Amino acid sequence: MKRHVLALAALAALGQGTAWAQDAAAEGIAKYREMLQDGNPAELFEMKGEELWKQKRGPKNVSLEQCDLGKGPGVLKGAFVELPRFFKDTGRVQDMESRLVTCMETLQGFNAAEIMKTPFGKGEMANLTALATYVATQSKGMRFALPYNTTEEKTMYEVGKRLFYMRGGTHDFSCASCHGQEGKRIRLQDLPDLTKNPGDGIGFAAWPAYRVSNSQMWGMQLRLNDCYRQQRFPEPKFGSDVTIALAVYMGVNAKGAESIVPSIKR
Repeated sequence: MKRHVLALAALAALGQGTAWAQDAAAEGIAKYREMLQDGNPAELFEMKGEELWKQKRGPKNVSLEQCDLGKGPGVLKGAFVELPRFFKDTGRVQDMESRLVTCMETLQGFNAAEIMKTPFGKGEMANLTALATYVATQSKGMRFALPYNTTEEKTMYEVGKRLFYMRGGTHDFSCASCHGQEGKRIRLQDLPDLTKNPGDGIGFAAWPAYRVSNSQMWGMQLRLNDCYRQQRFPEPKFGSDVTIALAVYMGVNAKGAESIVPSIKR
């Protein structure tokens, strides 16, 4: 009996030690990110995005300065924190990245279908990530307030909610498996609860972000694509209704949260 009690005590101590080590490591990572923030490499993508926004490009040799992201032609401030939203001209709910592709096609003459088939980080897809970083940064410090008025926006929210909880793949995972309750962690990464408002600069309010682990800038489309990959689901196509519906669900849930884009992730 005495040995049994001692064994349990040893296991408890080991568990406490492991938890302490994880907390200490997580705190160290947080401090590391804070130090990097002063020289966030995302600033380089932001600068490139600004150049691309103002540069005359494409078959029509036109800039994107008249692109309407929901606040009127050329208005960037506050646009990001109100996306995704419904656009009458396309008849679709669009997120920031898919809306930028629409502008690249209608204003500049690029082929939207070709852009969306391009692998992440290549060609015009790389330019799109830089553009998204620039546009999103113009709303840094502002609070999310996605419009939730039209039938289309409400439908996409409900679709996104169902997708968030849908389990499948070889591991029987869903988005909620990682982001459905508080206090979860994978390795040293805290996993926010995205079924409700996670708070300022967390979850939806942190992307686009610079990934230190692979030295890449990621937008929300790539973030969601990689989540599906890790769940062993078929990866969604760029700009699909699946990714946009999930973005609507998370974005509406993030109402009032402050955007810290562009952030730094591990």
